[in-house]
Amino acid sequence: MADEQEKDLEKFLKNVDEITSLIQDMSSDDPVVQEKAILKTEKRLQVTEEEQDEDGCRTTLNKTTISPPQAPGKNADEMNAEAFLASVEKDAKERAKRRKENKALADALKEKGNEAFVRGDYQTAILYYTEGLEKLKDMKVLYTNRAQAYIKLRDYQKALVDCDWALKCDEKCTKAYFHMGKAHLGLKNYSASRECFQKISEINSQLQTQVKDYLDQVDLREKADLQEKEAQQLLDSGKSTAVTTRHLLGTLSKPGQNPLFYVGGIEILTEMMEDCAERTLFRTHNGFSIIIGNEVIRRSFSVAGKDAAEETLCVSVLRLWQAVCRGNEENERQLVMHPSSSRLLPSLLASGVLPVQQQSLALLLQLAQTKYGRSLVISHLDMTRLLEALVSFLDFSDERATSAMGLLTDLALEERFQVWFRANLTGVLPALRGMLKKDPKEVNISALSQCVAIMGNLSADAATRRQMSASEEFRDACLSLMARCEEDADFSRDIIYALLGLMMNLCLQSPFVSEVWVSEVSRRCISLLNSQDGGILTRAAGVLSRTLPSSLKIVEEALRAGVVKKMIKFLKAGGQTASRYAAKTLAICTNSFHEAREEVIRLDKKFSVLMALLGSEDEILVANAALCLGNCMEVPQVASSLLKTDILQVLLKLTARDGRERAVPLNAGIALGKLCTAEPRFAAELRELHGFEILNSTVKHIQDS
Repeated sequence: MADEQEKDLEKFLKNVDEITSLIQDMSSDDPVVQEKAILKTEKRLQVTEEEQDEDGCRTTLNKTTISPPQAPGKNADEMNAEAFLASVEKDAKERAKRRKENKALADALKEKGNEAFVRGDYQTAILYYTEGLEKLKDMKVLYTNRAQAYIKLRDYQKALVDCDWALKCDEKCTKAYFHMGKAHLGLKNYSASRECFQKISEINSQLQTQVKDYLDQVDLREKADLQEKEAQQLLDSGKSTAVTTRHLLGTLSKPGQNPLFYVGGIEILTEMMEDCAERTLFRTHNGFSIIIGNEVIRRSFSVAGKDAAEETLCVSVLRLWQAVCRGNEENERQLVMHPSSSRLLPSLLASGVLPVQQQSLALLLQLAQTKYGRSLVISHLDMTRLLEALVSFLDFSDERATSAMGLLTDLALEERFQVWFRANLTGVLPALRGMLKKDPKEVNISALSQCVAIMGNLSADAATRRQMSASEEFRDACLSLMARCEEDADFSRDIIYALLGLMMNLCLQSPFVSEVWVSEVSRRCISLLNSQDGGILTRAAGVLSRTLPSSLKIVEEALRAGVVKKMIKFLKAGGQTASRYAAKTLAICTNSFHEAREEVIRLDKKFSVLMALLGSEDEILVANAALCLGNCMEVPQVASSLLKTDILQVLLKLTARDGRERAVPLNAGIALGKLCTAEPRFAAELRELHGFEILNSTVKHIQDS
């Protein structure tokens, strides 16, 4: 009897959706829909009664047990509809309650599984995820998490099954497609793997960058697989070099030999790495593990206490790695991802032994030639130690310093490096401060300027800039380097240029951390305005345009140093970047001091320079030029001298201008107001042109936005 009741209950639950739909249709405002629903309901009730007569009283849809007592005035159809609705609502509430309880249990089991996964205990993680699925079978995250654990255990088939179930829960589950792609890749189903990763891009176009990385991995693994098949064919065919490669690796695996014994074998092996087949055989016969795992060879990697034989052995290994990784991405991957490589390669680079340094740098430069190689280096090596080692190369005046900075430049262009740098800046700041404290006369000037330029580029990121600015020692080191460079500006031109770029970004940080530092930076930039170098002049003006607003005292010093005359000269010479800085600087000066306005009027007759700027397509330049003009209107008689010009029409047009830079109509409107206030005849002309309506409309628009 219990089995029959369970079957009937399952049947009832299976038909709940259909019954609910019927009840909704019976309540419809459309009489046709309502009539059809009533007929369907009567037919269904008739079938139910026949089943009852045949089988006896059941709990399924028996009106005598489920339906409430008949109320006066209600017919049988109404009563049965109410019974269905009450049953559905009750069942829905009970199931919702059970689901909520099971969801809480499943979430707790998921967290336990995640903890086990992080520990690397994948079997235990799978058990927790499985137990969670017993509580809630449609929880897709449990399927994707379990699939990930199966992939870690190389049980790719089970991972694929879990991904299928996750997609049944959510057909747009990108995590399921990702793990499915990884599982197919593990099974060497390269086409299927590509399809999975491409599907991710179709679902979410914002993941295209990640998808490209996944697809690149598939291409590289497929390429490596093909290389291994071809290499094995050569080995099976008895090709002498292939056989010799295998034999030499067997010889090098012998423990406890003299260092020179290994040197001889490694040098022969290096000479043989001329084509892809030999390089692949090195990998497939565990070449990296044989080399790194050999105790004698590993001892030669030690920086301290190295004798001549050990030094020679270390250098020979580095040359071998260059040979086996040349043009072979899978070999690069296995070398860089080897557990010992993370700290080993940066340590060798920092070695005090010249040949070891040279070969380590050569190896890293080779790896950094491709985007894939740079990604490997950034993701798997100890980047803090690597950066410290590269910066230390500045102490050398030879090509090592240039090569080291070339490597750092290549790495710094990668987004992954920028993310790492931002997250680890606190740890590398001491090395950067040390770099800024170096004496330009004692280092490779080109390399030092390149290093400063790299820091300048990285400081364009707001979070990075904020951390740099917050370090008093870092800020002072920048000033200290500038002071040393000013002693011989021609000698240190490239360093000053790069340093001004760094300072320009640091001065974007607002409010300034130190007014004293900003004042000193401003004074040095004012001094640099006497330079004959156009690049330095432009950047010095750029820094000033960002520091002057912080202090009236600095503005006053700049005025005494002739900054207005220099900025007018910049504007006359042209050049968009320099003009931007010059216009902003003039706007700041004229906004603060009457003598600055008078000097602009004296140097820019009839405002020919500023009026020309108002026609620029650069909205920031136009906004600052309009602000400067408005400030100058406060000087007596100036507005009257412009009566025969078209300044009113130009400013009115800018006031009505609709652009991205709201400062343009605002500053133009202010200048227009000051012009009309100073000279009533302009006000009369403005009234004739319906300019006041335009001004009111502009002000309202700016306020609303």
